[in-house]
Amino acid sequence: MAILGAHMSIAGGYHRAVQRAASAGCDCVQLFTRNNTQWQAAPITSQQVAVFRESLSNSGIRHPIAHASYLINVASPDEHLWLKSVDALETELRRAELLGLAWVVVHPGCYTTADEATGLRRVARALDEVHARIENNTVGCLLETTAGQGTALGWRFEHLAEILGLVGHPQRLGVCFDTSHVFAAGYPLRTAGQYEQTMGRFDRLIGLERIKAIHLNDSRAPRGSRIDRHEHIGHGRLGLSAFRNLLSDDRFRHTPMYLETPKGRCDDTDWDVINLRRLRQIALRVRPSADIASGSEKSFGPQSDRR
Repeated sequence: MAILGAHMSIAGGYHRAVQRAASAGCDCVQLFTRNNTQWQAAPITSQQVAVFRESLSNSGIRHPIAHASYLINVASPDEHLWLKSVDALETELRRAELLGLAWVVVHPGCYTTADEATGLRRVARALDEVHARIENNTVGCLLETTAGQGTALGWRFEHLAEILGLVGHPQRLGVCFDTSHVFAAGYPLRTAGQYEQTMGRFDRLIGLERIKAIHLNDSRAPRGSRIDRHEHIGHGRLGLSAFRNLLSDDRFRHTPMYLETPKGRCDDTDWDVINLRRLRQIALRVRPSADIASGSEKSFGPQSDRR
């Protein structure tokens, strides 16, 4: 069975994220280590660490990871913002180490007024700077696949491959594969054939072993739109078949998968509970055979949905 969980709020303390995850029936949990809309963060106390780790031990929740602040932009051509982002990413990794987390998910960033090539070099330079500052830190960065809105980097697999090729310590990096982002970026996932094409392309460019975490999100936006809009499982443009393909892939049997779907309730039931239940039901079903007609495409790669 797949390792399934969700991103949970740390309101009330880090341990509350673990408790919320356990209450929803999660196997794993993702959290912020700070307010993700502010640059400044209060220090983590030893008591907070102890309570958090005790909650993990008592709950059985595994694979806790962090998501970095959305303010961070290590691709920025603005030197002030770039330095501020480097400092913030260093802080994220130090906080994650205190809590005993293995990974911090980070977006590659936006190149804004520069260009794609310059932006990618800025990302690699930032990662090298952070690694030099915290040489003995054991926490790694997971570069997240993005939808590609605006000047965002990471929506093409080639972007991530280039960053990994530029950094001095690629072994300290991995990838977080977001289903909604990859689909919105233009990669097909719905049929078994399309799914294998997309994963095959990723494997050739980066290597599937680099995927250390997966974000399970449906997409409100169509394929190739490059619009980042998450939706509940089976309620978006991806459809249940895409998740069936992923959940039946033995290569990701031990890879933790985290929901980042909208929070709230439906008929007095928490949406995380509903989405997890749906995913587990999908995982129990037999993988569908490839739809040859729709799974075979003349040209493969990021493109618009042909519907």
